Amino acid sequence: MTRFRVFIATSLDGFIARLDGALNWLPGATPDGVPLPPGEDHGFGAFMAGVEVVVMGRGTFEAVRAFDPWPYAGRHLIVLSRTLGAADMPERLRAHVGIRAGPVETLAGELRRAGVGGVYVDGGQVIQAFLRAGLIDELIVTRVPVLLGQGRPLFGPLARDLWLEHVHTRAFPSGLVQSTYRPRP
Repeated sequence: MTRFRVFIATSLDGFIARLDGALNWLPGATPDGVPLPPGEDHGFGAFMAGVEVVVMGRGTFEAVRAFDPWPYAGRHLIVLSRTLGAADMPERLRAHVGIRAGPVETLAGELRRAGVGGVYVDGGQVIQAFLRAGLIDELIVTRVPVLLGQGRPLFGPLARDLWLEHVHTRAFPSGLVQSTYRPRP
């Protein structure tokens, strides 16, 4: 069974990136940013163990494509974009990354028919599109204790309220707080 899951961090005021897309406020995101506390991956390793395919938007891909080591090793990555081309893809990633224009409903159907189990949905606009389409099975949000004041929000407009069921919350010694939710039936 295909499961579409989100694993994302936000600032305490709800932003996933600065206005320019920078992630340097995230612990461990950049060499010159806040260091990741030793021994704390905040559950990312366990989450990725259940992921076969990663789906993200162009903006998120542009923010992470230079990461070394590559956090999505061993998984196929699909970038949803109408403007990104093969020439924009770093050579080291070309065999592992595909580009699609969407829509998310079509992609989700293809992944289900292909028998893909775990799909990691990442990036603000892509997460919002999957939520609007009713495709998200689990939402893991980690709040970083920093106020950015402005930036790119995780959530956007919805046609109707989307109620979530709280599954659990976990606090880390670094001060990060992670909550897991599922959409209510």
